Amino acid sequence: MDRQQSVAFAREYLQNIISFFGENIDVMATDNGEVISLRVASSDINSILIGRGADTLRSLQYIVASALRTQQAAIVRVNVDIAEYKKQHEEKLAQKAQGWIERVKATGEPYTAHLNPADRRVVHQVVADTDGVMSASEGEGRERHIIISPAES
Repeated sequence: MDRQQSVAFAREYLQNIISFFGENIDVMATDNGEVISLRVASSDINSILIGRGADTLRSLQYIVASALRTQQAAIVRVNVDIAEYKKQHEEKLAQKAQGWIERVKATGEPYTAHLNPADRRVVHQVVADTDGVMSASEGEGRERHIIISPAES
């Protein structure tokens, strides 16, 4: 399955899953060569598709990626966003990260946050764009966390 077929398969697969909820929602699909991005427009079932703490959203993402691996697709990494939930979440998280960064700069003390991998990636990006601080992920599995600390002089 080439790239174009992979994108089409992922789009149709997610649309079929959503149809089980009784909704016919169009899924927009793009790829950047490494990741297939699937965007689902806002609907009456946003809360069901996103789930508490975005657990359902992550599960949908995992299911589509697993189906792609089973089909030996050219691209198997998938990013699903429903009603721009992830985009809004990332913006809020970036604002929180700015607050954490200011706290670290003011106190000189490191700040530790327990975040999922996607959220840690967002915080690492915010820290990388800011002078005077650095970040690192430590720990294993569910205990993995990010530490924001003053940059070493």
